[in-house]
Amino acid sequence: MPWWTRARISARSSEVHETMDLTSTLLTGAGSWNPLPWVLGMVVAAIIAWLIYSMGEKGYKAGTAQAEPFISGNPEPEKGMVHVRAGNLYWGYLEALKGYYDRLVPLHTGDLHDYVLWYLGITALFLVLVVISA
Repeated sequence: MPWWTRARISARSSEVHETMDLTSTLLTGAGSWNPLPWVLGMVVAAIIAWLIYSMGEKGYKAGTAQAEPFISGNPEPEKGMVHVRAGNLYWGYLEALKGYYDRLVPLHTGDLHDYVLWYLGITALFLVLVVISA
């Protein structure tokens, strides 16, 4: 039985159960583990977070003009006008890899059977490569 555990014998049977105290430190070849410092750290972090939260603005009222975005005094545009489309978001990425995507996009038919066929074909290719190299 390892030295960091303590044996507990069950009253009903002769089984020996190894248990570890919550206050003891588990020493391994790679380091140590003790739950108490972690629990203490979480409590301290929660107290610090609560203190920061309690120092916040007390006069905030949700649903009023305070909750609206301030865009340099301009009125807020419609949601559809400020939505960033994926084509705009990834424009530079798509433009840099245009040669790759020009060949790849026609292969995407949207049919699940085609995707399964591609998956099985690539898997078979890898299987052949593994068998040949072994």
